[in-house]
Amino acid sequence: MTDSTVPIDITELPAVIQQFLTVLDTRDPTGVAGILTPQASVTDEGHTHTGIPSVTDWIANAASEFTYTTTPVAAERTGTHGFTLTQHLEGDFPGGSADLNYRFTLEGALISSLVIAP
Repeated sequence: MTDSTVPIDITELPAVIQQFLTVLDTRDPTGVAGILTPQASVTDEGHTHTGIPSVTDWIANAASEFTYTTTPVAAERTGTHGFTLTQHLEGDFPGGSADLNYRFTLEGALISSLVIAP
């Protein structure tokens, strides 16, 4: 398969990505067991968190000073290992709303990286 990007239904995202989003929404860092590679990385707000302990800390504290809701907008598959979920956020953070792309890379059935950016 090439690195072409193909729109998919949000329900077609791999189960591991859906699990991660639930962990993130509930801010339950104990839920990352079994869904991340040992050296998984998350890049958010210009900072990269590498390794399960660092990602766990990020989940526990991610945007904890704000209250917000997320609404999935679109999903796509890029090549064999990449998936992007676009989410609309609304809340009490500066600006009040934002559309963010969650770009996942999988390694087998585990998440090896996530980049969150506009």
